[in-house]
Amino acid sequence: MANLIQRTCEYLLLKPHVLQRFDVRQGHRLRGKAPGVAKTLAERLQAEKLQDPDITRPVNIGFPYVKPSRSSQLTERLAHLKSQRNNATLERLSRERKLEVDLDQVRGDWLKTSGPFHVKRIAEHYGVFEHLFGGSAYFVPRVELSIQYQVGDLLHPVRYGNILKPSDTQTAPSVRFDANFSFAGEKADEQQKDSWWCLLMTNPDGHFEDSEKEYCHWFVGNIPNGDISKGEELISYLQPFPPKGTGYHRHIFVLYKQNARIDFSQYRRTEEAYDLPGRTFRTVDFYRQHQETITPAGLAFFQSDWDTSLLAFYHEKLQLQHPVFEYDFPAPYIRDQEWFPLRKPFNLYMDKYRDPAQIRKEYLERKLAKTHPFDGPEKPLRFPNAHPVKDVPSWLRTEIKKDRLGWGRINDI
Repeated sequence: MANLIQRTCEYLLLKPHVLQRFDVRQGHRLRGKAPGVAKTLAERLQAEKLQDPDITRPVNIGFPYVKPSRSSQLTERLAHLKSQRNNATLERLSRERKLEVDLDQVRGDWLKTSGPFHVKRIAEHYGVFEHLFGGSAYFVPRVELSIQYQVGDLLHPVRYGNILKPSDTQTAPSVRFDANFSFAGEKADEQQKDSWWCLLMTNPDGHFEDSEKEYCHWFVGNIPNGDISKGEELISYLQPFPPKGTGYHRHIFVLYKQNARIDFSQYRRTEEAYDLPGRTFRTVDFYRQHQETITPAGLAFFQSDWDTSLLAFYHEKLQLQHPVFEYDFPAPYIRDQEWFPLRKPFNLYMDKYRDPAQIRKEYLERKLAKTHPFDGPEKPLRFPNAHPVKDVPSWLRTEIKKDRLGWGRINDI
C-alpha cells in the first residue's frame, strides 16, 4: 500500500497537468477546467457560428459623404474668426451678456457637419435599419425632413423617436424638405434639372399576421422639386393604430431621391382606405426592385402607443373587434400545507388554499355590513391607532389595525 501511494505521488509530481483536470470547489470535485479558465456557452456558440465580417458588414445604400479638405476648413475658420474679432458690436454684447445665439443657424451648421451621423446612430439604436432593410444595409440621412402634425392650434413635430399619440396623428402631416440639396457625385447639369422624390411612411411593429412585414401608412411618389401637394398619392394616409398592450410602435418616414419619374402603378390602392391586407408592405423588397433608380436621402420617425381614441377607430373605420393583448401570468406556486405554520398570519395562510371567489364574497359582506343604505359607510375613526387592542391573537391584531387604517383587500372591493 505504501508503494502504491509513493508511485502515485511521483506520477503527479512528474505530470502536474493532471491536477488541472479536477477542481475542488465548496467540497465538490469538478471535472474539467475551472470556470474562470473554461469557455462560456456564449463563447463556444460564437466560435461555432463564426461569420466573415467582410461579408456580413452592412452596406451604405445612401449618398456618399465627401469630407472637405483640411486646408479649406482651416481657411474658412480663420476667415470667420478674423471677421468676428473685428466686430465691435459682438464684443460689446458679449461683455454686457446680451449676445443672442441664432438657434436656426446652429442647427443648420449641425446638419451640415455631424448631424446626419448622429441621426444614423439614433436610428441604429431604435433598430430602424435592421427591421427595414434586414440588417444588410443602412444610409446616412443627408436631407432634413420637417414633418409636423397639426391639432387645432398646436403643432406636433416628428423628430427621431419622440412619442406622439394616435389622437394627435389622425390627419396627414405637413412635410417640407430642401429639394435643391446637392449630393456628392452629382454633376452640375443634374443638379439644375427637376428633381423627383418619393416618401413612404411604414410601421414595422404592427402587422397582425406576419411579423416580417409592415403596414404602409402613406406613400407619395413622383414628388416634383419637393412639393408634396403635387406628388402622386399612391396609398392614402392612415393614422397609427397600435393595439392595446403591445407597447410603442415605430412609424418611420423614409425619403427617397429618384433619378427620374418612375411608374409606381403596381403600388396604387384604389380600394377601401382601411383595407389592411392591401397595405401589407416590405421596405427591403421595395428597395431591391427599384435600387437602380432610387436612393434613400431622408429619415424621421416617431413612436406611438394605444389611447382611448382608437376604440371608435377600430369599430367604425377598420370594422374590427378592438384587440387587447395581455400577458398571461402563470398561476402562483403554492406549497403543500403545513401542520403548524410558524411565523405566518393564520388568516392569510389559510386564504391561500381557499377559493378566491369565496374570499371576495366574504370581504364584500363585511364591507356592506358597515355601510348604511342611505347614509353610506361609517365615518373612520379620528385617531385609529389611539384605541388599544388587547387579548387577541397577533394575526387578529394586525387585521384590526389594517381595518382601522383602511389597508388591505377589503378597501379594494
